[in-house]
Formats: sequence, C-alpha cells, structure tokens
Amino acid sequence: AKMCEAFAIQGNQVELILPNRKNMNFTNEDVFRYYHLKKIFLVRKLRCFDPIFLLNSTSGSYIKLQGLFFSLSVLIYLLFKKDRANFVFYTRDEYLLPVIMLFSKKVVWEAHNIPKNSHLYLKYWRRCWKIIALTLQLKNTLVENGLSPDKIVVAADGVDLDEFAAVSDTTENLRIKFGLPLDKKIVMYCGHLYDWKGADTLAKAADLLSNNIIIVFLGGTEKNIREFKEKYRSKKSLFLGQKKHDLVPDYLKMSDILVLPNSAKTAISNLYTSPLKLFEYLAAGRPIIASNLPSLREVLNDNNSILVEPDSADALAYGINFALQNIEFSAKISKQSLIDVRKFTWQNRAKIITDFIK
Repeated sequence: AKMCEAFAIQGNQVELILPNRKNMNFTNEDVFRYYHLKKIFLVRKLRCFDPIFLLNSTSGSYIKLQGLFFSLSVLIYLLFKKDRANFVFYTRDEYLLPVIMLFSKKVVWEAHNIPKNSHLYLKYWRRCWKIIALTLQLKNTLVENGLSPDKIVVAADGVDLDEFAAVSDTTENLRIKFGLPLDKKIVMYCGHLYDWKGADTLAKAADLLSNNIIIVFLGGTEKNIREFKEKYRSKKSLFLGQKKHDLVPDYLKMSDILVLPNSAKTAISNLYTSPLKLFEYLAAGRPIIASNLPSLREVLNDNNSILVEPDSADALAYGINFALQNIEFSAKISKQSLIDVRKFTWQNRAKIITDFIK
C-alpha cells in the first residue's frame, strides 16, 4: 500500500487489486486509514472465496488454495477490464504471472524469493517486461538461471520517515503510556516468530542476559506466541503480539536495542530478504544488533550496526551486552543509521522503479 501511494505521487495512475479476505483483525479497517495514506490511488477488492477454515493448517493448504481462488478472481476481472492495455501490471506473487500474461505483455514481477518450484516459473520470468529484485543476491540468482541482467533492477524495501519523525514523546513517557518497565533495558524484536527470522535464537539468548534486561517480542500470531511461551519459559521475555501499524514507531523508539537475528539456514534469509523492520530499525535511531548475512549486509555495515554470527545465542547475547556497555559506540552507530536510512524512503524506491520501467 505504501508503494501504491509512492507510485501515485510519481504521477502514475495506480489501482491496487486485493482479494476480499476474511481477516477478523482487519475486517473494518480501511487501507488508507490503517497506513495513513493519501487517497490518490484506487483500491479494488475482488470477490474471492477465502478458505478460512484451513488457516491453522500446517500443510500450507490455506495459502495454496487462497492463491488459486485469487488467481481465478483476477482472471475474471481482467476478462472484463476494457482499459487493460493502458496498464503496466505489477505483482510480487509469481503464481499470478501466468494469468496476467494472458492479457498483457507489460508485466513486472517484484521478486522477494526464489520458490522451490522455480522451474515452473522460469519461462514466465523470461517473459516479464521488467523484474524488481529486493537484493543484489536475488538478482544474481535470477541471472544464473538465464535471465538478462538488463531487465532486472535492485530496489530494497523502504520506510516512511515521517512516521518516525512524528514521535515526540520521550522514552520514559512512551514506556509509561504502553505499560513497559522503566527500570529495565529493553531489547526489542519486531516481526513474525518464524524459524528463518531467528526469533528462536533471540529467545535462547534471553537466558544469557542479566536480570536488568528484558526481551520484548512485538508481533507473531496468537498460535505462534502460545507455542513460543510453552517452549521458552524465560521470565526475561515479554510477548506483546501484533500492534497497529501506526504504533510501531512508538515501540521501536522506546527501546534500548533493536535486534534482527535472521538465520543463515535458509536462502530467503541468508540471501534474498529485505526486511521492512530493518529500515524501521534504522529510522528509529536505536542501536541495531543483526546477523552477519549477505542479504542484510547490503544495507547494514560496521558503521551503522553490530553484526554477529547468525544462529548463535552466545554471539547475539554478546552483541547486546556490548551495545549496552559501550554507550558512545552505540550512539555513534545509531546516528549513522539515521543518516543511512534517508536513501531508503518509499519515494526514492518508487522513483528507481518508475524510471526503470519507463
């Protein structure tokens, strides 16, 4: 949604196509209100059967069926869209490429990962008008698979700096407001609790930290949180669950340390990811402790973060303690992060992509 706004500000006519899903957390939410967007693009929700009864299935059948039904809805929509020749079709969902390419040659795919069944999509990637890769590593993998480097541009994810500039409360006031302790050092992780995100490593590191430090996990589904609490019973960990988008800057800026503990065990984490929270962390101006991975090193370095061995609770705990004990160094990398993040705005990203497509 942020990119739709940014594309529209660039002077493009933008239409966001969404499936009409039954997400109880967002049933009454308006996308413009939720993300604080200007109403300068069109949002169209397609009627689409949502197999919500499979939501907690461990087989992944919910995502697969959801994708299938949305593909059918897009097919029907495009059949009757009279002005489709005037549009460039932009998607991050590779499963939609075969459908969209039935109607247009101007198809742009934003690559976030290389799926396991990549051989099925290779011919569609070759037919793409342009490809946007989140990381250089992802572009290199696509080129190794026979795609022309000239049709691929690297554009990392971004952040809305105004959302963070709008936070005027002090750390103390923010903690009082949200009921977090004033007498503890807060180490915060924001995001899902998936294995490849490295949340397990952070949970294990909690037991290696002193009692004046608390680990705050911001995000995760109710099911994931319940399983995490059963697995890791540390009194030094606090699980707050998912919070509204506009509250995230408040939570990040009330922290002492922000952690990005991605695992090196999967390609998406090691090579391809460009986490939104990475840029939010930079914008928060707090010391960042992150896994030393090729994907993250495209943005992070020794001047704006502390990079540690991935999948190591000991290394992560050491990095956290180092940041807390070396106040001047932490202030230095935090200051640099605020400088470096300026080039990763949604507007800059939209301009890179728009110029490349044109």
